[in-house]
Amino acid sequence: QVQLVESGGGLVQAGGSLRLSCAASRRTFSAYTLAWFRQAPGKDRNFVAAVNWNGGRTNYADSVKGRFTISRDTVKNTVSLQMNSLQPEDTAVYYCAARPEGSSIYGYWGQGTQVTVSS
Repeated sequence: QVQLVESGGGLVQAGGSLRLSCAASRRTFSAYTLAWFRQAPGKDRNFVAAVNWNGGRTNYADSVKGRFTISRDTVKNTVSLQMNSLQPEDTAVYYCAARPEGSSIYGYWGQGTQVTVSS
C-alpha cells in the first residue's frame, strides 16, 4: 500500500517559520509531481505548492509566493515545504499529495499535519 506521511506541523507565532516534510513509502515517486494542499476549518482544500518530477519546476498559490518554498529530494523520496513569515490565515491542515506527470489528478494523499499560527 502506498503511503505519504507528513511531519513537521505545530504551533508557531505570527512571523515565525515551520518546515513540513512528506515521506513516500513503498513506492518511488520519481515520475510524479508532488504537492502540498491545505484545508482550513470550514473551508475547501486548496492548492499551496507543487514541484515536478525532477525538482526543476515549481509553482505556488499567490497567497504563499515569496514566503513558502517547496523542494524535493529524489534520492530520499521526500518533499518539503519551508514556510516563512507565517500568518494566522495560514492556519490549516496541510496535506502532501502526488500525481503522475501529465495527469491532473492527485491520486495519493497523506493524512495531514496541523499548522496553527497564533497572532
